[in-house]
Amino acid sequence: MFKKAVEAKSHQRLSGADRKKLRRTVQNRFSLLTDELLDAILPPKVEVTVSKFQNRVLVYSIEGGCPMFFDIDGRGNEIFPTVFALWEAPEMLPSFMLKGGEVSRYVLGGADLMFPGILIPAEGFPSFSAGEIWAVKVPGNMAPIAVGFTTMSSGEAIKAGLRGKALRITHYYRDFLWESAEGHYVPNAGFTEDVVMEDPSYLASGSGEEISDASGGPQASTGNEEDESADVSNLGPSTSVTDAKNGSEEHMAGSMNELNLADDVSANEANNTEKQNTLSPEEVDALLDQCLLQALHTTLKEKDLPIPGSTLWANHVLPCRPSGITLDIKKSSHKKLSKWLQSKASGGMISVKEDKHKKEIVLISVNRRHPDYSSFKPEKKKAEVSESRGDRPTTAQAQSEKVLEIMEVYKPSTHNSAIFASVGEDKGRLYTASEASDVVFRYIEKENLVKPTNKSMVVLDPILCDALFKGAIKKGSAYPSEIHKKDVAPTFIGRMQPNHLVMRGGEPVVRKGAIKPVQIMTERRQGNKKVTKVSGIETFLIDPDSFGSELQKKFACSTSVGELPGKKGSEVLIQGGVIDDVARYMVEHYGVPKRYIEVLDKTRR
Repeated sequence: MFKKAVEAKSHQRLSGADRKKLRRTVQNRFSLLTDELLDAILPPKVEVTVSKFQNRVLVYSIEGGCPMFFDIDGRGNEIFPTVFALWEAPEMLPSFMLKGGEVSRYVLGGADLMFPGILIPAEGFPSFSAGEIWAVKVPGNMAPIAVGFTTMSSGEAIKAGLRGKALRITHYYRDFLWESAEGHYVPNAGFTEDVVMEDPSYLASGSGEEISDASGGPQASTGNEEDESADVSNLGPSTSVTDAKNGSEEHMAGSMNELNLADDVSANEANNTEKQNTLSPEEVDALLDQCLLQALHTTLKEKDLPIPGSTLWANHVLPCRPSGITLDIKKSSHKKLSKWLQSKASGGMISVKEDKHKKEIVLISVNRRHPDYSSFKPEKKKAEVSESRGDRPTTAQAQSEKVLEIMEVYKPSTHNSAIFASVGEDKGRLYTASEASDVVFRYIEKENLVKPTNKSMVVLDPILCDALFKGAIKKGSAYPSEIHKKDVAPTFIGRMQPNHLVMRGGEPVVRKGAIKPVQIMTERRQGNKKVTKVSGIETFLIDPDSFGSELQKKFACSTSVGELPGKKGSEVLIQGGVIDDVARYMVEHYGVPKRYIEVLDKTRR
């Protein structure tokens, strides 16, 4: 986006109304951005200038020439924060952590981020959708070095074996946009508190000259740097937006700490790495076998097979390693993942084959009658945090509220009740998607329906065929005789009756049907006055009367609550066009996920 220099066609100062509109757009776009952080990035009383470039990109800069946001389509739909904004508020975006210095060199050269260059955390690969905005960080530093958008969802990435392009980079440290603001961004001492971050212009130079502070005294010096990527590990904010609005151009430099991007993030992890280095190859081999057996017993299901070796390693083997231990296949006697899996296959515990197209080892099947498998006793771990935790509010006020938990559950229907009865499961209870998936694959394993010549296909017997396709196939059309493994669970769950469970600190409430979203609509009334309507909040256990009273105090406006005409439920009526504010308030204060909020502004038509 800014790899090459592009001249701005015009510069225009935003009016007060446009500044407020920009703030609303940014807050709506980035749900993790609090009011305090937004005031630090876009101070309310500071002039904001928009620069229009020949490639239709709009860049929003605060007084002093420091860019904070840019819009790549010029319509407000694709707005991104700059690295300067991310240095002031690193937590406003989720981030990928790079594996090491070699990867950072490519990113800082303008290349897109590939999946093999991402460091997978101990808790497993993160969940994301295609088109989401993510930042890029290096180990040992909270300051992002780049920003971009995901090219595919996490599910698609795992299916692809964590290969290919992960993030299309739109802006990075030291590109043209960054250089256009160099010298306008002054250090923010409050950002790092006890830790002083270095000036990026000093780091990037790689020189051994002394840098003077405001008083003229020497502050820091470096020796010869062999690895240029070490500069990135000390990357940090070099200006304060608060000082910028006062016109200050004072520069500050901190002491240099030579950090290696390949090192672990914390001192504890570094100690664990040293401990790992003391293990002999035989001990690492034993640790690998233990993690594999733990994964085969606990996380890897028959429905996951066949599975690429890289996916097996990232999503199953690594999460099963003991706490505080770094697992490195290169420290074993096998040296490579493919050789290790082939050695396990030669022992008869698993079956593997090589994918000639992707040039990767693939796990085909598991021999669960093998002596090593049957004699292993898996460790019991604490239940993982449910996905709904990611939908919890992030502000202190929201944390004091009772947490909203939402779960989609399913009830067996007449189509597939025979499957549940066959494996001894209750046909009258509710099941999660994973539980229902386990039921159908238990039936497949019980009836031995996996095709011998192709382990990825399932042969359909009369009961399974009726459960998946009876009533869905047009008359006169032939029923399928087999189905791919990956299509079994979605088809089976789609034939069940959808329900949803909602809980907010008390007893769970179960309702039939799929979850209906909250509807927020703004329209004009007589006298050209705007009014905002909110309906459907009862689904998320929100009392309409209490909600209306809160909004009345929050937005200093009149509210009323009435029944929906011709429908069950209530409607909260709010004077004024506060559609974005209400949506944000529901996300932050009540923890309603954004995917369950629908907004419609009829005043913009």
